[in-house]
Amino acid sequence: MGANNFLSMPEKRVLRPLPPFSFSATFKEARASPPLPPKTSRVLAFHSAAQWKAYFEASKQSNKMIVIDFTATWCRPCRYMDPSVDEFAAKYSDVEFIKIDVDELMNVAGEFGIHAMPTFLLIKNGKEIDKVVGAKKQELQAKIEKHRSIQR
Repeated sequence: MGANNFLSMPEKRVLRPLPPFSFSATFKEARASPPLPPKTSRVLAFHSAAQWKAYFEASKQSNKMIVIDFTATWCRPCRYMDPSVDEFAAKYSDVEFIKIDVDELMNVAGEFGIHAMPTFLLIKNGKEIDKVVGAKKQELQAKIEKHRSIQR
């Protein structure tokens, strides 16, 4: 049989050893790099209904807009929106951003009629002025910008 026949034996390949790799050298390089600054967020998280109620009652006296992110730890769309909420909180310093876990504060979620996550309520002077249901980054940003311009 000829060498071009598809049934012929493949030619032998010689495996060459890889150059040595040192985990400790890589670890030393990583440790030598400057540490990352701690991640801080301007998003307030409430874990107590009493704390939330006190904050909300005080906010009614202010003209500052509040964006409440009703979320849950098991909710993938909520986790998808987390970086966007942090980004908006850093960008819009004149707006308060609040995170409420619906499993921790079921009564608070019930008072606002929350049935889906994530739900973002925009509130001013204790009244709901707008709402976004779902992981809709552009829609949330547009509504924040719209109502920020009204508040000035």
